Amino acid sequence: MAPIETLLPPPGLPLLALLQALPLAAALLLLAVRRDAPAIVIGLAAAAAELALAAAIYLRLDHADPAFQLVERWTLAPVLNYHAGVDGVSVLFILLTALLTLLLIVYGPGRRMGDIPHLVALLLAVEGVAMSLFTTLDLLWFVAASAVQLTLVGYLMWRWATSPAKDLAVARYFQFMATGLVLLLAGTLILAWSHAGQNGGAWTFDLTELADTRVEARLSAVVFFLFFYGLGIRTPLFPFHGWLPIAAEHGDVAVAPTLLLGLKVGVYGLLRFVFPLMPDAALEWSGHVIGFATAGIFYAALLALMQSNLRRLLAFAVVSHTSVLIIGLFSLGPAAFQGGVMLSVTFGLAIAGLLFMTGFVYQRTRTTQLGKLGGLFDHVPLLGVAFLIAGLSIVGMPGTPGFDAAHLMLEAAIARFGALVTIAAALGNVAAAGFLLLAFQRAFLAPPPPGGVESVAALSWMERLIAVVLILVLLGSGFYPEPWLKLIDAPLAELGARFPHD
Repeated sequence: MAPIETLLPPPGLPLLALLQALPLAAALLLLAVRRDAPAIVIGLAAAAAELALAAAIYLRLDHADPAFQLVERWTLAPVLNYHAGVDGVSVLFILLTALLTLLLIVYGPGRRMGDIPHLVALLLAVEGVAMSLFTTLDLLWFVAASAVQLTLVGYLMWRWATSPAKDLAVARYFQFMATGLVLLLAGTLILAWSHAGQNGGAWTFDLTELADTRVEARLSAVVFFLFFYGLGIRTPLFPFHGWLPIAAEHGDVAVAPTLLLGLKVGVYGLLRFVFPLMPDAALEWSGHVIGFATAGIFYAALLALMQSNLRRLLAFAVVSHTSVLIIGLFSLGPAAFQGGVMLSVTFGLAIAGLLFMTGFVYQRTRTTQLGKLGGLFDHVPLLGVAFLIAGLSIVGMPGTPGFDAAHLMLEAAIARFGALVTIAAALGNVAAAGFLLLAFQRAFLAPPPPGGVESVAALSWMERLIAVVLILVLLGSGFYPEPWLKLIDAPLAELGARFPHD
């Protein structure tokens, strides 16, 4: 067998540009396709090729080097330059995006969502823009790409929504996301202005150049909160989550929510831009952030327990567990960042699994009201197993990737904030177990209610494939997390060194 190196693309190839261009080119091609079957074939081929390219980047990366690698840089305009590079953190998010997009292209046509060529083209376009978000080293590029991605996802949510109240859901979504983008843009412009004031009027949005310029303390706090609030809306973090329950209930069941919640762009933005550029402000205000996060854990968990609609329950589960994740990240140390990254990727996979399984339930029952469900495990046991494993991954059960992530996060939290905050984070996991297991019990194990669903169609081969892939990835990365920990160790150790810790 040929060595792996001979199967990789040649060293001079612009892999990051190809990573962004491939799905966009396929999306443009699909605009000329009118039939479903060719569109599905093109979409699957493009998504599979993108996943292979992401894997090639993973294999090409020197995991022991914390610096940005495979760097590409071209001057496009006086203030907007193409500057791309990746480290282990970027590559982990890139792999997650490629896998979820492939599963979405398998999922969408199987749901008979209508206008398949248009749907697959949109999914690939969102993937291409997401790859740009995870590779860019330019703040203005990140904001511009965010605006494009959020617009595409908002259109997707509206076009394939399943509720008469979809207009309200989309309106709330755009109101919140536009606010977040304005805050991000304002913070970006202030950083560039500060750099210009200290460097002879030279404006730049380049991450590596901005990192070498110290921002005055009061200005740094302003920029920190502009970025934190802007990214907090997207994460979503309490109390900036108001768009999510409405969008989850009245938008499409799984496709748009997976793109919004599974890719974890908000968490990536904190790691890539906020912590490196504003470490002093992050450290100074970490206590306030932890206060918001601690309140959010129990607020959202209580509301999750009160929900009768599975989609809204999952929305509040996201808010509650995101608060746990934020406690981990703002513990500000190598272990905190490692745990936060692993937890965010695990959460992305797990929430995608829960959304996919909820979509399968809706396809068969035409409802996500828990009071009308029950007994599904007797008809579709694989669906129930996948739902359960995804839920257990979120709460960090042994054998899932969330276990090691939660351990690292709690270890960092107790070192930084002591026992009280750490106990709150641990209780948040217990609360998550409560409402997710309650949802599983009511939908899959409880007897069907009178007048409830009497017959349920068996899973198709595509649905079985999605469920099995998610189960294998979650359990495989849970029992063998070492490759992913090694991948992110060097860059996060360097980031953690910016913050004092015992």
